[in-house]
Amino acid sequence: MSETVITVKDVKIRYRYLKKISLIKAMFSLKKFAKTEYFEAVKGISFEIKKGQILGVVGKNGSGKSTLLKAIAGIFSPDEGEIDLHGHTVSLLSIGVGFHLALTGRENVYLSGMLLGFEREKIEDKMDEIIEFSELGDFIDRPVKTYSSGMYSKLAFSITAILETEIMLIDEVLSVGDAKFKKKSYDKMKSLIEDKDRTVIIVSHSIDTLESLCDNILWIHDGEMKMMGTTEEVLPEYIKFMS
Repeated sequence: MSETVITVKDVKIRYRYLKKISLIKAMFSLKKFAKTEYFEAVKGISFEIKKGQILGVVGKNGSGKSTLLKAIAGIFSPDEGEIDLHGHTVSLLSIGVGFHLALTGRENVYLSGMLLGFEREKIEDKMDEIIEFSELGDFIDRPVKTYSSGMYSKLAFSITAILETEIMLIDEVLSVGDAKFKKKSYDKMKSLIEDKDRTVIIVSHSIDTLESLCDNILWIHDGEMKMMGTTEEVLPEYIKFMS
């Protein structure tokens, strides 16, 4: 029987935000100028993933896909329910997550690696490979805040691709940088995904990517699980719904 690597049980995630009240209305109602309201982004989702499975996650923008991925990565905790990685290491590849802009690219490699649970010696062993793959050259020792979006993306991808974890979470970043780097990054990620011991969740709007890489598909709609099954079962229904 295959080993369970990820268990998501009745997970609910809410965002808190302040709703502004006009000054005049507040004066007459004697209430505060703002009140707290909540938006439930993920509404009681449950599923399990076995070792070596590749799960694609689909849904319209704002459906809760990225929120769920960040919760699995441990960036924040669910308001209700449980997420269990059964002791496995996990990395999240999502552009815009995880860099300290005032630090250099090299310093961010160390920081990201340590946040992923790697020891400094392991990161140092992989440093030259990360720099070479990223194609940043001397820019690796300049502050990340000076990087273009393409350079930022290349470094983020390279760290996750070279510092391999048992679980990889990929959020819409299989194609980053220029055309040459896009092909290189896709080929690298495909080779990582094909490792039978690695478990992967991919959030993507690319039907071609999902068809070519994923075993199963989770379809989330307005924060709820609408359907989950094999790629052949779910994608045609999703495409029909979205059209």
